[in-house]
Order: sequence, then structure tokens, then C-alpha cells
Amino acid sequence: MDQASPRPAGVGFIFVTLVLAVIGFGLLIPVLPKLIVQLNGGEIASGSHVYGWIICSYALMQFVFSPILGALSDRYGRRRIILIATAGSALDYFIMANAPTLAWFFVARIIAGATAGVLSTANAYIADITPPEKRAQSFGLLGAAFGIGFIIGPVAGGLLGQIDIRLPFFAAGVCSSINWLYGYFALPESLKPENRREFSWGRANPIGALYALKRLPSVLGLAECYFIMMLAQTMLQTTWALYTGHRYNWGPLAIGLSLMAVGVLTGLVQATLVKRLVPKWGETKSVLIGFIASIIALLCYGLATQGWMIYVIMIFGSCAGISGPALQSYITKHVPANEQGSVQGVYGGLASLAGIPGPLLGSWSFGWAVAADRPAWLAGTPFFLGAGITLLALWLAVRTFRQDALRPEIAPPAPAN
Repeated sequence: MDQASPRPAGVGFIFVTLVLAVIGFGLLIPVLPKLIVQLNGGEIASGSHVYGWIICSYALMQFVFSPILGALSDRYGRRRIILIATAGSALDYFIMANAPTLAWFFVARIIAGATAGVLSTANAYIADITPPEKRAQSFGLLGAAFGIGFIIGPVAGGLLGQIDIRLPFFAAGVCSSINWLYGYFALPESLKPENRREFSWGRANPIGALYALKRLPSVLGLAECYFIMMLAQTMLQTTWALYTGHRYNWGPLAIGLSLMAVGVLTGLVQATLVKRLVPKWGETKSVLIGFIASIIALLCYGLATQGWMIYVIMIFGSCAGISGPALQSYITKHVPANEQGSVQGVYGGLASLAGIPGPLLGSWSFGWAVAADRPAWLAGTPFFLGAGITLLALWLAVRTFRQDALRPEIAPPAPAN
């Protein structure tokens, strides 16, 4: 499984892998909440609660297994982990496509969470093959891959969902299967043998992996910030379809078109602005500006009274996308070559940990806001909470960057195996 291709590893290969992964995920966004609400009896408030628990089950498993996959990728290479992750996604989608009850959705999401390693492994892949001064631009290209995936996936899911609400799940399974075949036959390995290290359960469990970051103060300091940021993002992602469907009466196609707009704007920002603004402003300033833009956009989403306003807010809100590549670039510069996978696994685990309370906070606060005779503007409660949480992430980032300015640090040398 190690020698898929004699070609050298390059950003283009992992770019294709990530596009296919996001298309598969994006196919489900317009229809998954609606299908769960239907299987729960059709009542949106209680259905929102069940939807939150299903998303939470995925995140819990990802939190447990993400550090394990990261440590394994440092030992056996990135390609094997990507193959495991894409196979898990395909199995997840096909189970949901045929699930007769909500219990099967929990089974499928548990499998997907335990094998979810495409994004964190893709980040480590970029760190393997890209010099430090070009990493922000390369991470921006991965963000553009997300944008392209969101251009295609949600719209296709909305169109297929109008034919049959389960059809997008079959399409997502096919997409993940194609991704696995691409990984097996075309994706080169990026991790050189000299940069591999022995697997350790001490680094592979979530608590031990976090404890190991004590050697890397800059990386550990941003871990809190990253967790808070991802908490706000999971709240937004969980409630988007529920919120727009309830407040603006959008169906699967309209929701898919809105996410396509997000994808177009995200792709433009990641492919063009990141490589211009991050070198000009620097990584720390770019992170802070992105957080501020995110706070303003979240508040505006929650206050928007008409559906067309969402598209106007997106134009400004997409500028928040510069923070992610800048933050990833900053982190990788403080990590040795043979620990990139483990650190990205830790951060993937933190994103998963945020995905446990995030969907519950988002879906349950939305369910509370739309129940009974509460005013319409309260439906934006998850976005207001997300803005407050992102403000906390902004404060944590400022604190960490100030501490780092007083404690200059470079990536420590790689320890011997």
C-alpha cells in the first residue's frame, strides 16, 4: 500500500483528495437534517435535538480516534490513513442511504467518526512537502478545495434530494468510493522514511497527545483558541439548514444554492486573498482580522430578516477565511518534521471535541428559540452564541501571540526514534 505511484508528492494530489471528500460531505448537508426530522415524526424542535445527538456521536468518536490516526500517520505514512478514512466515509454514507431507523444513523456516524482522518492528514501532508514560508499559501489551496467541494456538493445534494431524499446519500457513497480508488492508485506518499517515528500509545490517546504538547508552548497556547473557534463553527454548520429552512422557508435546493455561494466565496478568498494578505499582514494579524470578520458575520446572520440578506453577509463573512490558513501555517512552523501528523491529529481531536457540545448547543438552542410563540429573531440564537464564543477565541489568540512575542520559539529538533 505504500507505493501508489513513483511520482513525487505534491499539493495537487492532496487537493483532489480533499475536493472529493468535501463533495461527499456537502451532498448531505441540504437533506440530512430534514431526513432525521422526518424519521423522528416531523416535529422540528424535537427533531433538532435528535439531529444534534447524531452529530455529537460522530464528534465523540473522532475525538477519541483522531490522535491515534495522527500518530499512525507519523509511523506508517499519510497515504494509508487517507485510505482508511475514505473507506470509512463510503461505508457511513451507504449505511445512511439504507437506514430504516434513527439507530442506524448513529451506527453510521460512529463508524465515520472513528475513521475521520482526511483533513488532519491532509494538513500533515502539506507540512511534509511545503517549505515553511509557503505553507500559508498551500493551506489556502486546501481551503480552496473546500470551496470547490461546497460549490458542487450542496447544490447536487439539493437537486438529488428533490428527486428522492435518500439519493444524495448514495451519491456521497459513490464519491467516497472514487476517492478511495484515487488514493490507492494515484496518491503518492509524502512522509519520507527518515521523518517517521515509532508509534506510541502515550501520544495516541487524546489526553496523552495533549500532554505531549507541553514541549511546544506556542502550539499548546493556541490549542484553547482553536477549540473555541471550532466550537463556534460547529454550531453554525449544525444549524444552517435548520435555521434557513425555518426562518426563510428554504427547501433543499435553496439551502444547497446558499452553500454553493459559500463555496464560491471561500474558494476565491483561499485561492487569491490568502497568498496576498497573509505575507503582507503576517500570520498573527491575519488570524485576528479573520476572527473579527467572523464575529461580525455571525451577528448579522442571526439578525437577517430576509433570505437575500444572507448572500450579502456572505461576501463580508468569507473574509474570515484568512484566519484558518494563517493559523495552520503558524502552528506548523513550531513543530518538528516527524511530529506534524501527531500535532495535526491533536488539533483534529480538538475539532472533534468541539463537535460534541457544538451541535448540541446549536441544535438545542435553535429548538428552544423556535418553540412556542417566541419572537422570530430568537431563531438566530445559535449565531449570537457563536459570535460570543468567537470573541473568546479572539482574546485567547491575542494572549498567546503576546506571550510568544516575549518567548521567541522555533520548531525543536526532531528527537531520535
